[in-house]
Amino acid sequence: MNVLSVCSGIGAPECAWTPLGFKFVGASEIEPFPSAVLASHYPDVPNFGDLNNFDEWNIDDSAISVIVGGTPCVSFSVAGLRRGLDDERGNLSLTFIRLCQRVDPEWIVWENVPGVLSSNSGKDFGAFTGALSEIGYSFAWRVLDAQFFGVPQRRRRVFLVGYRGDWRYPAAVLFEPQGLRGDIKKSGKAGKDIAPTVVCGSEHSRIGNQRVEAEALVLQRMRGFGDYTESNHASALKARDYKDATDLIIQERPRRIMPIEAERLQGFPEDYTKIIFRGKFASDSQRYKALGNSMAVPVLRWIGERILQCDRVEREQSEIEAREFSKKLLASETFRARVEEMPGKNFGEKYSALLAHINPTENPILARVKQLDNEAYHEWNTDTFGGGNDE
Repeated sequence: MNVLSVCSGIGAPECAWTPLGFKFVGASEIEPFPSAVLASHYPDVPNFGDLNNFDEWNIDDSAISVIVGGTPCVSFSVAGLRRGLDDERGNLSLTFIRLCQRVDPEWIVWENVPGVLSSNSGKDFGAFTGALSEIGYSFAWRVLDAQFFGVPQRRRRVFLVGYRGDWRYPAAVLFEPQGLRGDIKKSGKAGKDIAPTVVCGSEHSRIGNQRVEAEALVLQRMRGFGDYTESNHASALKARDYKDATDLIIQERPRRIMPIEAERLQGFPEDYTKIIFRGKFASDSQRYKALGNSMAVPVLRWIGERILQCDRVEREQSEIEAREFSKKLLASETFRARVEEMPGKNFGEKYSALLAHINPTENPILARVKQLDNEAYHEWNTDTFGGGNDE
């Protein structure tokens, strides 16, 4: 499936989905350092720049199956004073809608902070989902927390999946059947310690860059300014972490989480953001800011896997419908008479000529028959009429 990512950041969708077989045909990022990270890891993926200028992008709309992006969340967060869609950054969400209307992908994946659900008393999110509905998409959304996807970070984000078709497909992507029964019990088990996953490289480490014992490290999670508590999970990484530390690690003396640890908390490979930028290695502040603005890779990977599963089911189902519909068509004397009116040397050529005139928006199932190619006609003709020559 071909993917266009927007507000791409440092490439969390690319990192999560490329190993699954998705092909990225373009990105959209304007910040210099994230753009450099994208170019370093995905040099063959063009960066089209400003999302506001998407009308100028040279892309083949018909080749794109998925659009994925997290439009700026600042205007939908408490820290951003909740100016919502009145904020220019918030309006990028509506620009995202217009891009989807132009490209018309089969799938849409959109991410934002939970504050988007209550911004402007819910009217902002209502405007966004209403616009999606107007351009023909069904959708589902869910708040997902990165700590339940294999990384020790409390990072709750809204993920909306849109689909051009039956609403049950996006719902199947985001919701597991067993999670809808209402009888899920808590495990009662304590969370895993964060310490074993941390590698210390500070000058004060007792054993240098080796993995340290769990008891040697203690995570102190910030509850409020100057107020810390011991925890098994880190707070959500933030773009402003480059200015001051949110969480601290106690190892002989307090220290902040290092960039390599921040990469792990987001699910990126180690040193993913350690690139040469403007002639020298990127600074810690640049890396903190970019990682804080990113999406959690494991969450996106889970969504990508489920999109592929649903897409496979949809294709199998549509092929079954197309086969059954085709058999009914070929068994119809009226339809066969219509085929005979088409130009061609035999029934197969005439049948293909008729399919070529199908408008997919008027008859989606017959359009699927058209997609399955003329080869399938001979198989169905044999099943329906017992074989023989086309005449």
